[in-house]
Amino acid sequence: MTVSLRGTREVRKNCQIFHLLGQLDAFSEPTFQKVVLNYVKESANQVILDLSQIDFIDSSGLGALVRIAKHVDTIKGNFRIVSNARVTQTVKMVRLEKFLKLKNSLDEALEDMQ
Repeated sequence: MTVSLRGTREVRKNCQIFHLLGQLDAFSEPTFQKVVLNYVKESANQVILDLSQIDFIDSSGLGALVRIAKHVDTIKGNFRIVSNARVTQTVKMVRLEKFLKLKNSLDEALEDMQ
């Protein structure tokens, strides 16, 4: 059995940053969403998901991103996604790039949070 999604979390400038790699799909989505939302509820509501190392994202993964973004929005937080070409292409297919606030780098995302 392989783990399709792995990641780490760091806090920088009162912002939670989740660095993820692998696949954000139907298999990994439930745990991914639960873990991120638990941290959001317990800690800072400034959230960056670094998806620059994601190899694959499906509709389940997109749904999780939308739910997390909406939750952060309801608690008056800030949410950004560091994307790569594959993630950006998938997000643009469903026209969510502005809502999900895609950024090209972690530095750009951090700067945009201020």
